[in-house]
Amino acid sequence: MATKEETYAAKFDIDYPEKLDRLTSFFRILWSIPALIILSLLTASGGHGFMHEAGKRAMANGGDTVSALFAVTALVILFRQRYPRWWFDFALELNRFAARVGAYLFLLTDRYPSTVEAQSVHLDVGYPNVKRDLNRWLPLVKWLLAIPHYVVLAVLVIIAAIATIIAWFAIVFTGRYPKGLFDFVVGVGRWSVRVNAYAFLLVTDKYPPFSLR
Repeated sequence: MATKEETYAAKFDIDYPEKLDRLTSFFRILWSIPALIILSLLTASGGHGFMHEAGKRAMANGGDTVSALFAVTALVILFRQRYPRWWFDFALELNRFAARVGAYLFLLTDRYPSTVEAQSVHLDVGYPNVKRDLNRWLPLVKWLLAIPHYVVLAVLVIIAAIATIIAWFAIVFTGRYPKGLFDFVVGVGRWSVRVNAYAFLLVTDKYPPFSLR
């Protein structure tokens, strides 16, 4: 029998690295700065704005570009019952790049974030059939309905940050990311991706499960 995760519109996973570079992990915050600048420019207008990735993390919550995409998509779904494919493709690729940046920053991979290749970070979101699959009125309230998830994710992100600090010490001394911590941090990212798909990308009306799996 298929699980909720297997049938949900948004899927997220990261390949577990058997070995990580201790030197680049030690200086990871510094190495991440160029990628974070690129990501900020992509999601901001006039250089002001910020994309927050929790746990990996591959979720877009801020920045003028992201806010505009959400607003326009909601209006088009409401009044025209359409989801322009090029808007969807842009939003998906933007979130994929953000996920790669988050995965690198949170020590989940050694591979510097590519603007093109998926690398070890796998994020997929199904393109919706708006007239068949989406209620045209729900985009007005999805962000409100997702409030319980925001509360839980706020706590999970703090825990994921602590887990990353612990993992940093483990990697620096052993070159390995503890599997349990890795699965937890990726799970937080998976949770946030599903919430983003529901409340902001607006690709599904299926309420996100409260699950890391």
